[in-house]
Amino acid sequence: MAVLTALIGAASPAAAQFSDSYNFLKAVKEKDGAKAQEILKKPGNLINTRDSDTGETALHIATRRSDLAWVGFLLQEGANRDARDREGNTPLLLAAQSRWSEGADVFVKVKAQVDAQNRLGETALQKAVQNRDGNMVKLLLDAGASADLTDNSGASARALAENDPRATQIAKLFKDIPVRKPRQMQGPSL
Repeated sequence: MAVLTALIGAASPAAAQFSDSYNFLKAVKEKDGAKAQEILKKPGNLINTRDSDTGETALHIATRRSDLAWVGFLLQEGANRDARDREGNTPLLLAAQSRWSEGADVFVKVKAQVDAQNRLGETALQKAVQNRDGNMVKLLLDAGASADLTDNSGASARALAENDPRATQIAKLFKDIPVRKPRQMQGPSL
């Protein structure tokens, strides 16, 4: 009976020990800066730890909640500005998707890849066009985002803007940008 009690006690949540990776992401989710800093001071680099379910890093978490202070802290600690979650989304793409221009501006300033594509081939610029967010479109175009990079369905940001009757102001932003043909894919041709 004593052995059974010991086994049950050892399996209880109160007795469970979580990894530093888990505790770091938990601290970020709970906005516990002291705990996050304490964990980051330990040996090993946990700044780019990923959530085992979503593949998100702490930078994804902070971006999803539009938390400029945490994004700044994480970038200063060496967070990968181009990390991808399980869907292939980068923090810049998430900022564009959620119309968070302050965050997108930070990512552009730290030289995040403006043309990074997620698993569907979507870019931050395409998300901004879909949201009809002219300020975000301008920010990304000024940072060198490609107007003609296509997603998996073959649509480019330029085409999305031109084909949306409610996006005439955004389509005008593409007017003076020369059309760039997509790079030839490598591999056999049929």
